[in-house]
Amino acid sequence: MVASENPSESAWPAVGERVALQLEILVVLVVTFGLSGADAALSLLQSALSPGGVGGQTVALNASRATQSTIDLLFQLLGDLRLLGWGALGLYLLWRSGIGPKALGLARIRGWDLGAGAALAAVIGLPGLGLYLVAHALGASVTIVPSGLGDHWWRLPALILAAIANAVAEEILVVGYLVTRLRALGWSPNRQLAASALLRGSYHLYQGLGGGLGNLVMGVVFGRFWQRTTRLWPLILAHATIDTVAYVGYTALHGHVSWLP
Repeated sequence: MVASENPSESAWPAVGERVALQLEILVVLVVTFGLSGADAALSLLQSALSPGGVGGQTVALNASRATQSTIDLLFQLLGDLRLLGWGALGLYLLWRSGIGPKALGLARIRGWDLGAGAALAAVIGLPGLGLYLVAHALGASVTIVPSGLGDHWWRLPALILAAIANAVAEEILVVGYLVTRLRALGWSPNRQLAASALLRGSYHLYQGLGGGLGNLVMGVVFGRFWQRTTRLWPLILAHATIDTVAYVGYTALHGHVSWLP
């Protein structure tokens, strides 16, 4: 069963308030992950139409943006700040309507959050790696380069910070913000979950069908977990762990093991 909803959130708002909420969601998605989903879909189409198809393409997740080390670092930090700003936008809009971070499960981290985060990271991360390897072998996934950064002194800290920024932005907006707003509009828990999971899958389509499907499943698991527990910390911790292992692990293993593309 899904956890009971807050009466103040589950009551259907008046027509004017509903329109305002719908417009707010639309604007937030246009500014953040909604357009990212459209961009990713176009990238997938471009990859499919390119010589070699999807399997012949390569995508760098954390690409170098400048030849000068300090400038490249600043570019990376600006990207992280943008993601954190997206997460802050979701929190701010909810706070303005009387829903604080604590209601999303962002109160003080408990030991249970750490354990749940580790479990979610294992449940999603290990099968996700297997799905990627299979999809890549079948030509349904691009070759993903988790780190395209040069060998700078700041590379590992920058990769870890990027993992945290991605986790914060995605889990706050795609789960906490979006599900809360759809609940206020009277959507059923399953419709809320489907919208959240489809959004998550859409902006990962640039990785190929395997990446889109894997993140769709991740969205279902994470979304249902939050609906049941209303604890967002485990999702952020799990997501940050998965990305950190991918980014740092690739840097350490690439060229040293035969099974990693």
